[in-house]
Amino acid sequence: MEQIETADGAAAGPADEESGPGHRARVWGGAARKLWNAPMDGTVGARLRELADWADASGRAELALDMYGDGVVEELERRVAEELGMPAAAYFPTGTMAQQVALRCWAARTGDPVVALHPLAHPEVHENDAFGTVSGLRTVHPTREPRLPTAEEVRGHPERFGTLMLELPLRDAGFVLPSWEELVDVVDAARERDAVVHFDGARLWDCTAHFGRPLPEIAGLADSVYVSFYKSLGGLSGAALAGPEELVEEARIWRHRYGGQVFQQYPAALSALRGLDEELPRLPSYVAHARVVAGALREALAGPGGPGWSWVDPEVPHTHQFRVWLPYDPEVLTAAALAQAEETGTTLFRRWFPAPVGGPPGVAVTELTVSGPGLAWTPEDVREAVRDFLSRL
Repeated sequence: MEQIETADGAAAGPADEESGPGHRARVWGGAARKLWNAPMDGTVGARLRELADWADASGRAELALDMYGDGVVEELERRVAEELGMPAAAYFPTGTMAQQVALRCWAARTGDPVVALHPLAHPEVHENDAFGTVSGLRTVHPTREPRLPTAEEVRGHPERFGTLMLELPLRDAGFVLPSWEELVDVVDAARERDAVVHFDGARLWDCTAHFGRPLPEIAGLADSVYVSFYKSLGGLSGAALAGPEELVEEARIWRHRYGGQVFQQYPAALSALRGLDEELPRLPSYVAHARVVAGALREALAGPGGPGWSWVDPEVPHTHQFRVWLPYDPEVLTAAALAQAEETGTTLFRRWFPAPVGGPPGVAVTELTVSGPGLAWTPEDVREAVRDFLSRL
């Protein structure tokens, strides 16, 4: 059977004209009321017109086209370094490439190819063993708990490692973050072991509200940071690696060796700049409203007509994304979510998935995001949408 990959990289089920990802994306993305705009919402023409309109409004429409990373790509690199308070940044076409390059550069500098990270971190779950197969790195796990490692676990890990990689937030554990004090202690513990610290910050942009610190202070804890432009900022694609100038210059060499020296990248770079201008300042409001939405969801799922058991994870979201678990077959829940959008014009949930290995049996999980469209939802709007969804099960 054909396997489709969602925008977040999760494996989807069999595809056909009625229930395949293209049909679902059109229905959910075209709904009059939804909590967020997904990367697959809209059409090619609409997305390109939006980007062209923004280029006109921002005074960039007459810029010369880039070639091999100059022009608008260089502007984006300078902007990222400024936002993160880092000396330099390099643009990469993918985060997978950016992180492999960063960690192999650190391995060469430390003389140690071992990377300590969580077993739910993106390189372990979503990259087909790229660290070991392509970059010659080996990984160890200070903890297997569904959270970032503690300082004690980092200090006490029995095997040597040259780099500690922390995914902030840890997406596959529920977009979870430690407290600020815990994060500082973990970084200090790595330093005590003479290890460098790298942040997998695909969604680092979302973390300021939880930590109560500005981006430069958060990023400044690490030796290097990777950030994504499409996961929170609404960009078309792309990533950046930020850190010391000498590391970034070495990373540019490896970027070319890995095939990442793309001839022209102006659409992706422009969309990233637009995200930094428009979405980045709004993220704290998305996080605040995600907590309102999560609270209303918990209340509605626990009320009359509820499933008897449900889990909003975390109960108080750490970012503007969180998970919901329900005791039904994922295909049943996905069908109900699709029918709700088709019949009412409201998209509450989208794809549901089986519990991962080791998760609770007989339940399904979905991810919710609250962004611009979701700010208009009141708690009663959420409760009403939940009641309608449950009535379809």
